[in-house]
Amino acid sequence: MIETIRQGLKQDGFDVAVSKICQWFDIPRRTAYYRPVKSARKVQERFAEPIKKMILEEPSFGYRTVAALLDFKKNTVQRIFQLKGWQVKKRPIGFRPRVKALPSVATAPDQRWATDLCRIWAGRDGWAVLALVIDRHTRELLGWHLSRSGKPKTAESALEQALITRYGSLGHVTAPFLLRCDNGLVFTSRNYTALVRSYGLQQEFITPYCPQQNGMVERVIRRLPEVVSDFDIG
Repeated sequence: MIETIRQGLKQDGFDVAVSKICQWFDIPRRTAYYRPVKSARKVQERFAEPIKKMILEEPSFGYRTVAALLDFKKNTVQRIFQLKGWQVKKRPIGFRPRVKALPSVATAPDQRWATDLCRIWAGRDGWAVLALVIDRHTRELLGWHLSRSGKPKTAESALEQALITRYGSLGHVTAPFLLRCDNGLVFTSRNYTALVRSYGLQQEFITPYCPQQNGMVERVIRRLPEVVSDFDIG
């Protein structure tokens, strides 16, 4: 900027020194001569290699999750993400297997199960969270779990109880079938989805704001008593 002003004055017939112009604008003279020189930013491989390995295995992990799992500083991981171009700006939409817009009828047992969570009043214990798993063909309640919190462990316990009820033990099912649920954070959590896959089941999610697609278990929940007196969940 200083040199532009000086050249403009020179074209008008006024040869003014740079120091004089700096004095007029009350800025240091070195500002007119200083040119910042930045070296290219370098990425240390001892940080980049484990980060790259982790995001290749789990592409959905953000820099905070990666930093926590690798015990790195999150600012360091974020900077490496930016320099390497690994930052996920926007996650893809529609990756969840949705319910097809066709009549959903289970013609035999163990073709499709349904699960859901609800809150019930447990008397002196206050509000509790109940997880249910039913067979959509036989309408049999296979598993349930009552807890004080609505964490994924509650839904996981109900699913494992359903597998024990139907097969007598935990393990891979004989033939993969569908487990229908809504889009709640519990059923989309990393732990719950990993547990479902480990037992050989396939999750399918209802369309958002369409609870009628999971109407089987929704009707069971509505029929639950609103008050369970003196029920001890401890």
